[in-house]
Amino acid sequence: EEAIFNLLDNAVKYTPTGESVHVSVAQWEMYVEIKVSDTGKGISESNQASIFKRFYREEEIHNQPGVGIGLYLTREIVTQQGGYVTVESQVGKGSAFSIFLPR
Repeated sequence: EEAIFNLLDNAVKYTPTGESVHVSVAQWEMYVEIKVSDTGKGISESNQASIFKRFYREEEIHNQPGVGIGLYLTREIVTQQGGYVTVESQVGKGSAFSIFLPR
């Protein structure tokens, strides 16, 4: 629950007013996928490996509230449940975070 909340909180926080946040659920053979997609600013490919580190925040977003621990906690919670988290992002187009949990 907290992992999903963290993804939703980030999506809403970093998506401009009037833009969209989408949530979808899919069942795969071994996993259930919960995907949170937004139309925010996106994350550069060079920063995508760092966003799951504790206290990491991109330089351009320091005007937003937060301490940079949400994605770290999300990954820790999901990993403890035997799952994993992925990110797909394109600068200027938005991001999609997926939580995969064992069925």
